[in-house]
Amino acid sequence: MLEGKAVIGETDMLQTMQQDALDLAAKALDFFDATDATDIARFIKQEFDRMYGPGWHCVVGRDFGSFVTHCFGCFIYFQVGSLSILLFRGSASYPEPEKNQFEPLEPLGTLDTMKA
Repeated sequence: MLEGKAVIGETDMLQTMQQDALDLAAKALDFFDATDATDIARFIKQEFDRMYGPGWHCVVGRDFGSFVTHCFGCFIYFQVGSLSILLFRGSASYPEPEKNQFEPLEPLGTLDTMKA
């Protein structure tokens, strides 16, 4: 396991879910080498799917950016040593577009009426 305590950066999870995420990360780091980011992410994701239902995503690494849509109460970003872990349940709920929001603009004219 990596040396150091987990430091939570951002979360909206209940305390019990946060603790589950931290415990699973520690367990994953006992099973896998810290350089096996994909195996660590897979382990945490599959365990959260099993514990809390499907739809979880996990990103593990030392340098990454993200911009995600997540279910309320299902997001945590934390670090253990130099390893960062992002765990969230995805959400596809977008606000409905306003009626006619994506209709084309008025035409500028036709070849017959446009003069150079």
